Amino acid sequence: MTEETRPECRHWLGAERRYCREGEGVRHYLPGMRCPAHTPNALKGLPEIPPGPGWPARAWTTPTPDSVASVIDERAIASGKRRSSPSTYRAAQAAEAQRRAS
Repeated sequence: MTEETRPECRHWLGAERRYCREGEGVRHYLPGMRCPAHTPNALKGLPEIPPGPGWPARAWTTPTPDSVASVIDERAIASGKRRSSPSTYRAAQAAEAQRRAS
């Protein structure tokens, strides 16, 4: 990285009326880029959480195939359990009636 684009700590030091701007060990947190001295846990006086493996790659994927999920969604719309526009509701009711007839 060039000197202009290197990440820096964006913690506001109120007593000094400036940002920290430390560049070593900076990581992104919810409040922004923080150096090890200004992480959320460090500011609370707590130890840092050790890095771990994290969530599995497929932790947030839907286990059902798309065709099954769309049928479930159509049934929920047709029954009125899921909000939708009136035209979508009527189309889902017609599709559900056709599925039951066949």
